[in-house]
Amino acid sequence: MAVDVPDRLRMLRSPSATTRGTALSWLSGALYQQGSRWSASAAVVPILVALVDDPDTPDRESIVSLLHPIVLGDAALPFTPDFSAGDALSTEDLAEVARLLSESKNPFDEAPAEYFLAAAARWAGDAYRAGEAHVSSYAGWLSDPLVAAQAAEFLAYFPADDRTVDALLGSVAPASANLTLGYLDGFPSVDKHLTELLDAPALDVRMTAAVALAFRLGAELPGQALDLLVDEKPPPAPPGWDRSMRGFVTLALRRVGL
Repeated sequence: MAVDVPDRLRMLRSPSATTRGTALSWLSGALYQQGSRWSASAAVVPILVALVDDPDTPDRESIVSLLHPIVLGDAALPFTPDFSAGDALSTEDLAEVARLLSESKNPFDEAPAEYFLAAAARWAGDAYRAGEAHVSSYAGWLSDPLVAAQAAEFLAYFPADDRTVDALLGSVAPASANLTLGYLDGFPSVDKHLTELLDAPALDVRMTAAVALAFRLGAELPGQALDLLVDEKPPPAPPGWDRSMRGFVTLALRRVGL
């Protein structure tokens, strides 16, 4: 299967939408399935990032959607990466697991289940670390309207630095960026920024700012933000986020003790 990956990656640049869709579907099944990553998953990450970095690549938002589960699997926020279950496996062990999965009709009859679980953890960790190596690219996407909302959500799963926070504060997708800012610890400038956005013209920006402040401040949430959460009808969640805005509001109110 791995030998077919380069051809499918090249198909992502095809002028044919049908060809690109076929490639995306195949790559998704080959590199990610039901939360699991495989031996080739990590190696594909920098190629996908480079495709999104290139403004001439068609359907870049679809590639970000593919990149997300390859790097993160079924991870949910708040997220603390822990892939230690795979640390004990050697390169030879991983190669043997990959061989069994690709060649054996009944691989789980030939090795203990713990062997495969450890390999899955190792491949998941490799994919996550491959993704983490490109945080600066995701921060750069925050200025691109086509992928900014997805990029902001993606960044919520990685450690932030001042450069990343500055990019989130200036994102062209502020509602999505606000939610990610809510999951960050520290960075006092964030609270000031979010408080100012409680007066933003757009309801989704105001509401996500209130949610983020609730996540960060808890019971110290400003009254204006609490009023927003209680009195306003939640708008749709920003692109890239699976949880509804009503779900975020519920979490925010729990955080402040309601």
